[in-house]
Amino acid sequence: MGHLQLTDLTFTLADGHVLLRDVTLKVGAGDVVALVGPNGAGKTTLTRIITGDVAADEGTCAVTGRLGVMRQFIGSVRDASTVGDLLLSLAAPKHQALAARVAAAEARMYDTGTEKDQMAYADAVIAWGDEGGYELETLWDVCTVAALAIPFDRARDRLVTTLSGGEQKRLALEALLLGDDEVLILDEPDNYLDVPGKRWLEEQLIASRKAILLVSHDRELLNRAATRIATLERHATGSTLWVHAGPWRTYREAREARNERLAEDLRRWDEEHERIKEVVRTMQERAKISPDLASRYAAAQTKLRKFEEAGKPEPVPLPQSVNMRLAGGRTAKRAVVIEDLELTGLMKPFSTEIWFGDRVALLGSNGSGKSHFLRLLAAGGSDPDDEHLPAGDVVPEPVAHTGSVRLGARVRPGWFAQTHAHPEWTGRALVEILHRGDDHRPGLARSAAESVLDRYGLGASSAQPFDRLSGGQQARFQVLLLELGGATMLLLDEPTDNLDLESAESLESALSAFEGAVIAVTHDRWFAAGFDRFLVFGEDGRITESAEPVWDAARVNRER
Repeated sequence: MGHLQLTDLTFTLADGHVLLRDVTLKVGAGDVVALVGPNGAGKTTLTRIITGDVAADEGTCAVTGRLGVMRQFIGSVRDASTVGDLLLSLAAPKHQALAARVAAAEARMYDTGTEKDQMAYADAVIAWGDEGGYELETLWDVCTVAALAIPFDRARDRLVTTLSGGEQKRLALEALLLGDDEVLILDEPDNYLDVPGKRWLEEQLIASRKAILLVSHDRELLNRAATRIATLERHATGSTLWVHAGPWRTYREAREARNERLAEDLRRWDEEHERIKEVVRTMQERAKISPDLASRYAAAQTKLRKFEEAGKPEPVPLPQSVNMRLAGGRTAKRAVVIEDLELTGLMKPFSTEIWFGDRVALLGSNGSGKSHFLRLLAAGGSDPDDEHLPAGDVVPEPVAHTGSVRLGARVRPGWFAQTHAHPEWTGRALVEILHRGDDHRPGLARSAAESVLDRYGLGASSAQPFDRLSGGQQARFQVLLLELGGATMLLLDEPTDNLDLESAESLESALSAFEGAVIAVTHDRWFAAGFDRFLVFGEDGRITESAEPVWDAARVNRER
């Protein structure tokens, strides 16, 4: 039976800042503990301590049973790895070593052709089989059929970059949930999954007997599948952990009540502290007049010292202040006119109009063309004028299509990309990016840049390079650039996937005040409630409009 025990963990960053302090948590077999908290509070760092990628300064981390890990980057893999490489990376170290031995022996055999190298290859293959390698390949076959609808022998050499983010996630989850690992660390497992995929994940988590710690911001998933909610709470002296022993539906009320209790305890401590200090001052004055009271003065001093040594009660967590402002601007009444649009190989022709002020959610399963459609709009449509070029310094890749997409007058698209892929910002500090500006966004004075970063909860990260930020911090920075870039139509591809709950709610508030059309790809069931039109991308390539969200679109069945 799997078991995870964290005891009094403390972790300090290289700059001396304490990130985690006295973190204690227990996850047993059958538990699904959700780790939540503000972006940058240390959630990913805590999972990296558990996986052994980094070491805590103090405290202990004990894992009983084999550990399986889904890292946050799965879903946005952009290297040359194959499906076989991805599945092998999730396997036990012994299988990774044996697979490397087989590959190296095979390469030498083909290179030299000697009997010695042929025997070495045969020995490596036998060792792979003796350690359960072929049983593992059978499991992988089940995984690829479930996630990709093709057997492992056809999927093995396929590049992971040819899979959608949801397909990457589903493949990894199938392998981890069906495998022999007894303890699972799942960092954002629901990101990129469509709603049927999220529902599948919820059912798998509920049924699992593994010890599972997951990082997620999906409120429906937290409510259905989590047995406890563990919150990293920021303090000036480092983030601590509070555990709510219940589901999400009771979390808010319980946390508010706890914070009120902490504030009351602190108020009472301060009052008692002042009372004891006043007693000490009074006894000091009296002892000057009557030496017989010296002992009582000494006793009062001792009481004050012991009271202060015991320390203040637990402080109230620092509030996260994220204030997003998306202004927009007046445009033509018809923001987007679509006529007989067909994305090559993805969808059948359709026509529609999107009006100024519309809130349009694009729904459907992964691979149905939603992100491609959004990217076509982000590029300015079929034949964009200068005024329709995207706000920002990222030019979307062309999207093959027939038919036409035209943007209305004064419509300048602002694009939030799903994968946060911005190589032009690699190694550049946030304050530098804002200071230099781009073709559509004037540079800011450093003081103004610091101020606006602080409004987005990024003030402490102003000197950090973009590529060193957490996924949620990168998402907030992208929204900030939309605010500064002068976009009059927002195109959002899964904007809430990496945002913590407070940031997601701030984004929802900002969108409600935005002047212009908002078009978003989303699988966030809470977020979608704020939209009034729904374009459903069906598995058969047809696009239909619905007045209500449709979450049960079947998976796209395409030649693979």
